[in-house]
Amino acid sequence: MPSEKLKSLIALRRASPYDSSQSIELLRGKGPDAGSVPRPNTKIESCDMDGVYGEWVVNGTLTNEGVFIFFHGGGYYRSSAEASRRIGSNISASCGCRCLTVDYRLAPENQFPAAVEDAYAAYQWTLKQGFPSHQIVVGGSSAGGGLTAALLAKLKMEGEGQPAAAVLLSPWTDLTQSAATFESNQDSDPSISKIYLDRMAGLYLNGVDPKDPLASPVFSDLEGLPPILVQVGKPETMFGDAEAFANKARQCGVQVDFQAYDDVPHAWHNSDHVVPRTPEVLDAFNKIGHFFTTHVTSQGSGRSPSADSTQTEI
Repeated sequence: MPSEKLKSLIALRRASPYDSSQSIELLRGKGPDAGSVPRPNTKIESCDMDGVYGEWVVNGTLTNEGVFIFFHGGGYYRSSAEASRRIGSNISASCGCRCLTVDYRLAPENQFPAAVEDAYAAYQWTLKQGFPSHQIVVGGSSAGGGLTAALLAKLKMEGEGQPAAAVLLSPWTDLTQSAATFESNQDSDPSISKIYLDRMAGLYLNGVDPKDPLASPVFSDLEGLPPILVQVGKPETMFGDAEAFANKARQCGVQVDFQAYDDVPHAWHNSDHVVPRTPEVLDAFNKIGHFFTTHVTSQGSGRSPSADSTQTEI
């Protein structure tokens, strides 16, 4: 059963779903996103990643020498590094690490493959800061989850080493919207419709084949990718997308931890500033923290995290 707080969040989502008929300007909204307010005791430092803006987000005391590179969601057309401060601070707290949020270019002003190029640039810049690949975890939510998978595909295409692991939160990896749940979960998903996603995919791709492996990484060669954590809600229209990606990755020999949550809405991790400390959000971040410290520590990240770092409460 969903918690009372989750019920409140779902009600708020149902009251204001994404309307595919609205202008991009209206959908983007005006003023700073509420997610730009981090959790208490958080330090923010801006950085220029060879032309890509980013922010270092650190909450509390670091217990792990690794870094989590985070790519925000927003259908490739909205949101920002600044709007990711809340989720970035929750990642930092849960993992005991630095979180680097990336302000990749947005559509329709900057179409595919601009976002992939910026993700790649951010990863290369992080390596140049002295973080070896085995100390880096990459991750993102929704479109950012798809972008994370696209970055892994890009690194493989370029013959470069992979990061220690990847975290995909309600990922959008198939811009053809071909999974059955894009239709069957229309009523159970309170905010994301197939019509909306079709429009946003069109704005991002601008005529490019949606099966391009860097646009829809579910169609890429997944062999040799690092361990991947996938978290998704069973009611989501994107549930089948996330499940298909996880299944294909497993078939390609990738270690996949697929965590399907009952009742939760799309990318519920991003809603801590709306309904704080929802039990389902706390649980998800604690599992992300455990996944991070397991894979970064096991590959020799230097200073080990404290024994209880994976149990940090947000």
